[in-house]
Amino acid sequence: MNMLIGSLAPDKPAGLLSHYTYRGEIFTSAFPLKMNGRNPLLHVDLQIDEREPRRGILELLSRLRPHWKPTDIQMKTFTEGITNQLIGCYVASLQEPGCVLVRLHGKMTELYVNRDREVEMLQVFHSHGCGPQIYCSFQNGICYEFVRGTVLEDELLRQPSIYRLIAAEMGRIHAIQPKCGPPVEPFLWTKMSHFLTLAQSGFSSGRTKSAAAPQEVPSFETLSVELESLKRCLSQVDSPTVLCHNDLLTKNIIYNHKEGMVKFIDYEYADYNYQAFDIGNHFNEFAGVNDVNYSLYPSQELQRDWLRAYLESYKHSTGSEVTVTEAEVTQLYVQVCKFSLASNFFWGLWGILQSRLSSIDFDFLRYAAARLGYYFEKKEEYFGLTMSVKN
Repeated sequence: MNMLIGSLAPDKPAGLLSHYTYRGEIFTSAFPLKMNGRNPLLHVDLQIDEREPRRGILELLSRLRPHWKPTDIQMKTFTEGITNQLIGCYVASLQEPGCVLVRLHGKMTELYVNRDREVEMLQVFHSHGCGPQIYCSFQNGICYEFVRGTVLEDELLRQPSIYRLIAAEMGRIHAIQPKCGPPVEPFLWTKMSHFLTLAQSGFSSGRTKSAAAPQEVPSFETLSVELESLKRCLSQVDSPTVLCHNDLLTKNIIYNHKEGMVKFIDYEYADYNYQAFDIGNHFNEFAGVNDVNYSLYPSQELQRDWLRAYLESYKHSTGSEVTVTEAEVTQLYVQVCKFSLASNFFWGLWGILQSRLSSIDFDFLRYAAARLGYYFEKKEEYFGLTMSVKN
């Protein structure tokens, strides 16, 4: 695996000189190292034009891959995302080792995404073999390792051999223990309050064109009251706080058919959060993004099989007894149903905010209406669930 994050030179202060290795060779860089509380990270003082990114990306690659000839470099823009611009850079094949992903942060996303925290989370996931290596940051983005495989297709979410791989990978991630220090807190309530505050603040990109009628999205007063009610109800659900991805839609899952494995990508929202939120959020993503359809939500039978595979992996990774009982599956199923409500509320608020900020051609308000609509539709049913749920 290529190493581009290295140790500081012992006789030079941080920010003046850095060393990194690539294919066994040691390179010295006069570019500053950004200290983010975990490992030093190469930072390039460069702003890439999102409309014409090639020139800026070539300048980045001249530092990250100095042996690459500019005339040989190929670039592929990935179009699945609705927040950032993602470009894969390579000289032979995108599936060959050494390929670089360049991600340009979406417009004004720094208002609601903590970029320093994202880098820290990327490094944590990578150090445990659960995420790509980050190579460097620049003014409006980051560069990181390309994860070989293909973006998972929506229909594969229902294939048992695939969804059990996803469940097992999430179990491994949730088992990652925080470093010694004060107890970690779930980020859910702080993040949703921040979304709501920003959405109310009047920020706007000037484009709020949407097929959704204004009355389809609740008022801010209604959302504020609902958020407090949701917090009160879910505070009574005993779901542990674990390291979560928090945004596991299909486009953030890479499937390597040859190796029979899955890996997760895009850690913008990764942080400590409720275990049941991360799982419930993934189940909500079965409904899709471009045209949300909750008839695709997984059946109880599929969910229970998924949860069984998850618990086996989670228990194994935490060193617990691997035997999983039906009572444990039922308990987690009930918790996940309840926290799936929080997931819909979370992304509903996010959609409202994005409709005011984003320049991307996507109907965020229609998306928000769909997520919040399903929240209100299922709220009474899910909060009424108990451990006596039938198999």
